[in-house]
Amino acid sequence: MKHSWWKESVVYQIYPRSFMDSNGDGIGDIQGIITKLDYLKGLGIDTIWLSPVYESPNGDNGYDISNYMKIMDEFGRMDDWDELLHEVHIRDMKLIMDLVVNHTSDEHEWFLQAKTSRENPYRDYYIWRDPKGDGSEPNNWASNFGGSAWEYNEKTKDYYLHLFSKEQPDLNWENEKLREEVYHMMKWWLDKGVDGFRMDVINFISKVDSMPDGEIKPGKNYASGSKFYRNGPKIHDYLKEMNGKVLSHYDVMTVGEMPGVTPDQAKDYTGEERNELNMVFQFEHMGLDNGPNGKWDVQELNLIELKQSLSRWQYTLANSGWNSLYFNNHDQPRSVSRFGNDEKYRVESAKMLATLIHMMKGTPYVYQGEEIGMTNVRFDSIDSYKDIETLQAYSDLKKQGWSEQEVMESLFKKSRDNARTPMQWSDEENAGFTAGKPWLAVNPNYKSINVEAERNNEHSIFNYYKRLIHLRKQNELIVYGDYQLILEDDPEIFSYVRNYQDKKLLVVCNFYDKEPIFKLPKGINFMTKQLLLSNYTVQEQSNIGEFTMQPYEARVYLLN
Repeated sequence: MKHSWWKESVVYQIYPRSFMDSNGDGIGDIQGIITKLDYLKGLGIDTIWLSPVYESPNGDNGYDISNYMKIMDEFGRMDDWDELLHEVHIRDMKLIMDLVVNHTSDEHEWFLQAKTSRENPYRDYYIWRDPKGDGSEPNNWASNFGGSAWEYNEKTKDYYLHLFSKEQPDLNWENEKLREEVYHMMKWWLDKGVDGFRMDVINFISKVDSMPDGEIKPGKNYASGSKFYRNGPKIHDYLKEMNGKVLSHYDVMTVGEMPGVTPDQAKDYTGEERNELNMVFQFEHMGLDNGPNGKWDVQELNLIELKQSLSRWQYTLANSGWNSLYFNNHDQPRSVSRFGNDEKYRVESAKMLATLIHMMKGTPYVYQGEEIGMTNVRFDSIDSYKDIETLQAYSDLKKQGWSEQEVMESLFKKSRDNARTPMQWSDEENAGFTAGKPWLAVNPNYKSINVEAERNNEHSIFNYYKRLIHLRKQNELIVYGDYQLILEDDPEIFSYVRNYQDKKLLVVCNFYDKEPIFKLPKGINFMTKQLLLSNYTVQEQSNIGEFTMQPYEARVYLLN
């Protein structure tokens, strides 16, 4: 397998609004990020993924872009961004940007022009359809944020498509002129020195031209049209063109966010001979705690299903393509609250989850605050939430007859704002994030969960992450070794072996607060063993053939 810098990287995602505020306005900014680069370097991070900092009216926290070549005033100016890139590079780190090109803001100049008349030259930059005979929407697709995916434009007497909010009109990738505009913008950033892109919902950019109705499920007003726009008919043509005209001319990293993508489809996107993308963000494992009625209908995670899912991705992309490894990002609740135990065993379970994901084959992603075990936040009122998806869900669920308590409990478990509360730097007011009033309330547990406390504690989650990242950098086995799941049917232990040349890595993770017995399967032969990492104190000479595990215990052994 070809070796590449992005395969050997550990990526840290920064959500700028919530990371560090330098000027006291309550909003994180670029200068704030610059002050924390040494912290990230000390953690062992190679690559920073910066969530959107472009000019935006901020309806969807920057994923509604009104100018791709300007910085949002709240975050700073282009001079600040240039300084950030310089400071990242002199520390021998890399910076990748969020690329949001499925849609723009409705305040983008292209759309402001497009909606004025059917003859406007920018008209075909977006997707328009005439109403049905009765004046209703062109089809019954639902927006991913609730309601219809179509909005009526009075001036031109027709509808435009928005797979997200009505302030986020979808771009028309059928239009070659639009594609050239996107490629021009990408080259502009790459020529400035950016090291790659995380591409937002990039598998949505090709729609089935006929846009047929979807099937409406009982109790719903609109249908999911996802099978008509996920991994659409021309998606590979567009990505090959993008690669040929832009990406192949630079040494960059690309990761495509792809809801609904399967392992076999991901192979087509990421195989080296395909010349499209380096890796994808898939969500299969992120949907395993969704009940029959979707995200807000929360159910218990089944560990065997998680093992099957992650292993399927490991096996399918073993020799062609590459995996992204993550449990957290700006759209997901905090993993220690979701899959671990954020009270009695917060430290142990956070370390176990990190071990499980970082020791797999692929590029690991750390989301801000994950490395100190930040948790979900319990807001008392819907008024405390800011996230557009959460507010829409609150309204929809109440209309469906959910009680206030049921709705708030679901939001506590699944709201995107769980990931967006300000970074907890210290036990000072507002967690050291801002001298002003934070844009979103700080999690009250910052008094005990913060970077300062973590750095000073040798046994902290932060220092465990440091060791985990260092271990990965020292061992090609962890980066490039083959993956083999063991104990497939064990309902409590997730264990696997990595094989590389004549060495093996044994990873054993207890996913619960019980004390199961681990038994090493026959056929895993070795002469010597070395304990590389554990979240408990373990005797080096302890027998690994069979042992009782502590709650949320994780161990990593090197076998020769």
